[in-house]
Amino acid sequence: MELDLTGIHQLAAEQGIDSATLDDALTEALLLAYSKTLHASPHARVELDERAGTFTIWARDEKPVAPTEDNPHPRPELGEEYDDTPDDFGRLAASTARQVIRQLFRDAEDERVLGAFAGQKGNLITGVVQQDSKDSDNVHVAVGDVEAILPRREQVPGERYRHGERLRVYVVTVSRGLKGPEIVVSRSHPELVRKLFEREVPELVSGAVSIMAIAREAGARTKIAVRANTEGVNPKGALIGPGGTRVRAVMENLGSEKIDIVDWSKDPAKFVAAALSPAVATGVDIVSEKNKTAVAYIHDDQLSLAIGKEGQNARLAAKLTGWKIGIESSQTHDAKVKAEKAQVSIAEQTQDSAVDQG
Repeated sequence: MELDLTGIHQLAAEQGIDSATLDDALTEALLLAYSKTLHASPHARVELDERAGTFTIWARDEKPVAPTEDNPHPRPELGEEYDDTPDDFGRLAASTARQVIRQLFRDAEDERVLGAFAGQKGNLITGVVQQDSKDSDNVHVAVGDVEAILPRREQVPGERYRHGERLRVYVVTVSRGLKGPEIVVSRSHPELVRKLFEREVPELVSGAVSIMAIAREAGARTKIAVRANTEGVNPKGALIGPGGTRVRAVMENLGSEKIDIVDWSKDPAKFVAAALSPAVATGVDIVSEKNKTAVAYIHDDQLSLAIGKEGQNARLAAKLTGWKIGIESSQTHDAKVKAEKAQVSIAEQTQDSAVDQG
């Protein structure tokens, strides 16, 4: 049966598809198409002849074998091969070949996209917002000739994405989906903030400064804990930049989101105190290292600052440190400590008096 195998191979070669892959796919597809024809043999193979531009379906029939005492249920033998290519198979074969080529082209394009983005996971990329009326829940972001998806769960509450707007996004996953390559990006991921700072702060790239932890409520506030790895470097100053230029450049990419930069410390009490910035803690008691619980004492005039609007500052401080943080008035705590000391003193005096009388 005639089939333009030379032309098919040329098309495949232009897309970087090797001959063996094409021949295997064609053979499998033609055999499947043959198996659906009337009186198709279950024992058949396809032979391709690229030079002649033809293919042949060779079939073998089963021949019954007489049972014996040793083998009462013998398997049938296969007869000689014969050409069983259906006479009217030409149109079906051509259609099958077209489907195979289209699928191979799609697979090749998918591999190209996956290869190009495989190393982008965890990176910051810039794309252009695209409108898609059929997919209102997700925002489509064009990166070159590929569209990434910014799902609702990765969007920033209140942030608007306008068609044609250039947008920096963080690549969350690169995978093969049901409809081809699936590149999921984020605007709300905490690591987006880290990557934005790495663009602005050379000390982060060189390793002189490290971001040790990030806690973010996207669109509202982010807290970052930093540490210096090099003597004489001010880690907070490095991220803030001269006149605040570096932190402002990051905030321009985040809209109205505020950023707090605090000093990281391996001492949990110091770290908890720093994390409650801009409030100043007068002291921190570690209640349980095992359960990671602590109490921070704050002046009355800074209690609302430490807690934050709807508890946001305290909540972010807990996320940043990984500790459960209780907040108490330092004045109330001091008064309580004085009262306890007074009670102890009275108890001691009473005990001494009882001893003297005895």
